[in-house]
Amino acid sequence: MAQTDHIHANDRAGHDKELVPRALVFAVCTFVLIVLALVTWSRLSGQPVTYTPPTGTITHERTFNLSGDMSGSATVTELDGTLIAELNPKEGGFISGVWRVIQRERTKHRVALTGPLTLVRYDNGRIAIHDPSTGWSADLMGFGIDNAKAFARLLAQ
Repeated sequence: MAQTDHIHANDRAGHDKELVPRALVFAVCTFVLIVLALVTWSRLSGQPVTYTPPTGTITHERTFNLSGDMSGSATVTELDGTLIAELNPKEGGFISGVWRVIQRERTKHRVALTGPLTLVRYDNGRIAIHDPSTGWSADLMGFGIDNAKAFARLLAQ
């Protein structure tokens, strides 16, 4: 039994050693504090936000109604109800995903779940979608060229 106690005593001695060097902990804490100070300075000094997508002049604009379902299907209609596009899950997956985001935003803002959306193309080629009822908008280029093209086709129709 004394031999077993001796083995466990050696195990405990190993745990007393530093698992992470103090210099590394100090360096990480210093880095975090520097980043926090820079972010605080940026926000309090009124520095412009630099990660926003570039804006331009609107060259094309379309206002429409969008509906979708959880399967990925989406239906896009003019404000008067004229069908623009009826997309199956393979064609409309991303568009239906945007519809779900809009539904969540409208629920969060406690506004009607139906209502028009605005799709715009700028002179720099970027495409954005905007929900006037919530103020939500998204630059669609951030989701990849194929997803932006899905909405670009709606501008062309």
